[in-house]
Amino acid sequence: GDDSTGPGVAFDTHTFTQFSRLSGLVPLVAVTNGRCFAGNTALVAACDVIIATEGSTLAMGGPAMIEGGGLGIYTPEEVGPMSFQVPNGVVDILVKDEAEAVQTAKKYLSYFQGSVDHWEAHDQRLLRHVIPENRLRLYDMRDIIETIADKDSVLEIREKFGIGVITAFIRVEGQPMGVIANNPHHLAGAIDSDAADKGARFMQLCDAFDIPILSLMDCPGIMVGPDVERTALVRHSVRMFNTGANITTPLFGVIVRKAYGLGVQAMCGASALVGFFTVAWPTAEFAGMNIEGSVKLGFRKELAAIEDPEARKAEFDKRVARAYEGAKAVNAATGGGLDDVIDPAETRDWIAKSLKRLPPVPERDGKKYPFIDTW
Repeated sequence: GDDSTGPGVAFDTHTFTQFSRLSGLVPLVAVTNGRCFAGNTALVAACDVIIATEGSTLAMGGPAMIEGGGLGIYTPEEVGPMSFQVPNGVVDILVKDEAEAVQTAKKYLSYFQGSVDHWEAHDQRLLRHVIPENRLRLYDMRDIIETIADKDSVLEIREKFGIGVITAFIRVEGQPMGVIANNPHHLAGAIDSDAADKGARFMQLCDAFDIPILSLMDCPGIMVGPDVERTALVRHSVRMFNTGANITTPLFGVIVRKAYGLGVQAMCGASALVGFFTVAWPTAEFAGMNIEGSVKLGFRKELAAIEDPEARKAEFDKRVARAYEGAKAVNAATGGGLDDVIDPAETRDWIAKSLKRLPPVPERDGKKYPFIDTW
């Protein structure tokens, strides 16, 4: 609507102030269907989660504003279509129609309403076979999330944005949890700027409402290279450190494969010691950086001294194999922040038992934090 009618100045409306003050106090959910511009969009954007139907348009300024500003003539569909508002992270969940939007909103809100009494578990033995024997082969991290979670209890947030990190709400034995997980199908699970933003913001959301977080780790590090540095990675990546190190909701860490360097520290609150527990599967590997790189750096002189290229390659491969052997979870010391190396089929049990051992959540008669970052 037009906020500038009547007496007073154009920005004396209290709507936005009052609405934004609700951030962090109650879950804020926006459902948008059809066209949404200007002030309405500002209210949508202040929410914790935005659910939009296919065919919706969502933008700060509509065609009249654009044309009035001398910026050209556009149709509404050109300004904020789902084709870019979903992959860029503006819309959290895309649904088919209004009926599905209502169902999704109900499911989202349910995680903030506490435990449920009735739940069903999947066969946990399937987890023993998710990670391929060949450590260079890919697998689907979502299979792990689905299997650990109660049946039909997974709701993924921002699926198409920051795809290197998966964020989802789940239940374990009826109790709500947030999940952050690396996606080995994108940059082998390395964290880039978008993934860091997504992971940090989701941790903030869980923490504000005292929802425990499960971190499923398979991370070769924070992504490297000139292209990713151009995206301000230096600043973005460490949002996960600042957020994770300061949360007070419990963090449960499960290392399923690679646990390398700063990337895995971003996934576990900046240190393995932050989590309520940190366990590893037998397929886990620990290293300060990617192992091939560390062998190249550490044995540069020895390798350079071998003139025959084939002999040099053989020596390199031998040293890499030796380094991998030492990095395996079963060979790495279980001290230093790792609680145990466990049978993957026991993961859900570890989580369920730990949920029962948590101290009671303090009674909240106000906000835990001033607000939840909109991004």
